[in-house]
Amino acid sequence: MSTSKGKQNGKATVAKKSTTKVNDKDAGASSLGQNEKKKQTFIVRTIWTFVMIAGFFLILASGQSYSILLVLFCELATFKECIAVTTASSRAKNLPVNKILNWYLVFTTIYYLNGLDILKIILESNFTILTPYTDWFILIASHHRFICYCFYVGGFIMFVSSLRKGYLKFQMASLCATHMALLFIVFQAHLIINNIINGLFWFLLPCGLVIVNDIFAYLCGITFGRTKLLEISPKKTLEGFLGAWFFTAIASIILTRLLSPYQYLICPVNNSILYSNYWNDLNHCEVNPIFRSQTYNLNHVIFERLGMTSITIKPIYIHSLNLATFASLFAPFGGFFASGLKRTFKVKDFGHSIPGHGGIADRVDCQFLMGSFTNLYFETFISEKRFSVETIVSTILLNLNNNDILNLVVQLLTTLKDRNVFDEAKLNLAIDTLVKLLA
Repeated sequence: MSTSKGKQNGKATVAKKSTTKVNDKDAGASSLGQNEKKKQTFIVRTIWTFVMIAGFFLILASGQSYSILLVLFCELATFKECIAVTTASSRAKNLPVNKILNWYLVFTTIYYLNGLDILKIILESNFTILTPYTDWFILIASHHRFICYCFYVGGFIMFVSSLRKGYLKFQMASLCATHMALLFIVFQAHLIINNIINGLFWFLLPCGLVIVNDIFAYLCGITFGRTKLLEISPKKTLEGFLGAWFFTAIASIILTRLLSPYQYLICPVNNSILYSNYWNDLNHCEVNPIFRSQTYNLNHVIFERLGMTSITIKPIYIHSLNLATFASLFAPFGGFFASGLKRTFKVKDFGHSIPGHGGIADRVDCQFLMGSFTNLYFETFISEKRFSVETIVSTILLNLNNNDILNLVVQLLTTLKDRNVFDEAKLNLAIDTLVKLLA
């Protein structure tokens, strides 16, 4: 009996050892597989990072119109990914109108926000093929808001008509999610487009600051991060958050020094938007004073002992530091909001549009908030609110018919005659010439 028990115990021990060896082999193979997978992910992520950087700078160099198209693409892709996450169950509920309505509302909103700018470009570009339809474009532009309101009311009627018993709560929540996306994505993207129109500098600098802040928040967090910042983002630390602020401030000075010498970047968009790019010579303007050196008197009580009475600096450096502060302390909350949204719907990424990076929304979640603040900051503290020949001509073309324009020209000629630019004989000759041209 004792011998048989010993044999059984020996067999059990051998079986345990063999099982342990198998488990160790499986664990080793699993660990090796995970390491290989992480390595592969890192390689793919790195390659696509350089692809995105190269593509971004190529688009910037190609002209403001391509940069605007990039923003439109990003806002549509982000809207699609966010709506797909928040209304994923609409497919299971067999509510096809829900998806149609979402895209109807987004294009209506884009037309409301950017439609007039598009019409201005069409009218200023003098496309021969569109010349016969100029009156139609002017008519559409003059009734722009009314047309957009009618479109929105049509969408509202479409929504009410699609309501179904048993799905009312879901459909109402879906409508709220759509309007939230329109506010946070489409409206803020419109403000980013305004930044491009004000000058590519106001598009490129905020983008760069957000990217730098994101990189250094990660580096500072893994280096000396100890204190958790937010419950919804356990990997974000207070030390990384504040450390990134310091490095982003330094980056703002460096980026401003690199970008501000180029008129291609600091000049606002003019009527040659469709043809201008980095390689041609169409980008000239009267430089905004913030890009010129100015002298400021210092407080004599504080700086007199240091032998400093004044300092000469370009104001743009001060403004860039303010933008860096927002990029560090406030813009990241756009990313935190996106993290909370993903956790709500239990998804890791918004999509898989970019290999190794997730979706478009995962890459631009902070950019929308940063872009809207930049536009507000520019209009409040920087914009000179000056009229230009281009803006006046655009306003005239969009709001006056041909007869009104002719009367305006006659009044301008009369005013020049009153200012003794030319005599009455030349005035009559000019008016007769205009009448003959329009006959």
